[in-house]
Amino acid sequence: MTVHLTGTDRADTERLREQIAEVLVRARARTAALTDCVDEAELVAQHSRLMSPLVWDLAHIGNQEELWLVRDVGGREPVRSDIDHLYDAFQHPRADRPALPLLTAEEARGYVGDVRLKVWDVLSGSALRGARLVEGGFAFGMIAQHEQQHDETMLATHQLRVGPAVLRAEAAPTSRVPVSGEVLVPAGEFTMGTSTDPWALDNERPAHRVHVPAFAIDAAPVTNAQYQRFIDDGGYQRPELWSERGWAHRTDAGLVAPQFWERDGGNSWWRRVFGTMEPVRPHQPVVHVCWFEAEAYANWAGKRLPTEAEWEKAARFDPATGQTRRYPWGDADPTADTANLGQRHLEPAEVGAYPEGASPAGVHQLIGDVWEWTASGFEAYPGFEAFPYREYSEVFFGGDYKMLRGGSFGTDPVACRGTFRNWDHPIRRQIFSGFRLARDLRPDER
Repeated sequence: MTVHLTGTDRADTERLREQIAEVLVRARARTAALTDCVDEAELVAQHSRLMSPLVWDLAHIGNQEELWLVRDVGGREPVRSDIDHLYDAFQHPRADRPALPLLTAEEARGYVGDVRLKVWDVLSGSALRGARLVEGGFAFGMIAQHEQQHDETMLATHQLRVGPAVLRAEAAPTSRVPVSGEVLVPAGEFTMGTSTDPWALDNERPAHRVHVPAFAIDAAPVTNAQYQRFIDDGGYQRPELWSERGWAHRTDAGLVAPQFWERDGGNSWWRRVFGTMEPVRPHQPVVHVCWFEAEAYANWAGKRLPTEAEWEKAARFDPATGQTRRYPWGDADPTADTANLGQRHLEPAEVGAYPEGASPAGVHQLIGDVWEWTASGFEAYPGFEAFPYREYSEVFFGGDYKMLRGGSFGTDPVACRGTFRNWDHPIRRQIFSGFRLARDLRPDER
């Protein structure tokens, strides 16, 4: 069937093509920055058994781009089908990847460059409409998100590596407005998830109505200063604050503070930040805590973690209009004034740094800064359909995972929106994770 485009259709398609090119170029520039700043020995080293060697991530990015855009969307001949098995994340756990016959750094860079040249040709010839995989540029958006997700993973690897600093960025903003206390969210339905966002991934779909009882949620994430009071009050030595499983993990792992925190010999805390030691900034959201630590803090504070539905309602629902928005501030894409995203900074911003990004109800910094642990496990939405492959989401449903929402300073805007869902094991804290608290309302508050 021949599709006849009007002048408006052609203009819209060209704008979409330009948007796709921009996000692909931005992702590749970040990938290069994260891999060009270290020598080959560091690229092939495994800085933690939790992470892949950086050179594996680099070639895996190219391999996924080849599989989906060159071969599937473009119908082109393979560039390197002989390496598919090496870069299949399901065949090889991260701990085993250094022993594989991986491409060298030079070979990996050449490979991803060759793939990208073919992708430009595929993009220039795609109508960006018709089949579900290409409608609205979905496959290209999926690949841009995939690369940025691995870029954030590589950023976490940089945080774990030992050695002098190789990454540079401006210090994160300081507070512009005071933010404290709670926001009351009335009971009622809202639309969770999306059926319309063209680049939303399968676990974000479909949109569905959810009734959420009334609750209170903190206006800001828990800060370093607040978390230090938990430490000073013996939070890591009080088993009554921890679940049985959480206490067992705290004991086995020897947890005494967030990851990368160190005392200076007195009562002052310092934090290792990408190869440099810096004083812990009291007004920044706490980062690098696992779900069990967040749960124990919530018990200490007499509150709880929000459910995933509560978090999303606080982030997207406008009580004045009854509408569900794409972001807390509205439907417009994030900017440097609304959220700390895209590795502009190598740390969370202080609470109150982004008043323009607050929700209508006055909840701040729900997007960017730190991924926020929620109380919920990873489950499919009603009507879920795996697309375009089961291994992105479906195989993880019901596993030992807790949901994280909102993105971090290391998350690119293309991979962050009010519906975006992230998940990890409750013991993980090498990720850029923090949290905020919620609670049920008392009878007199309803």
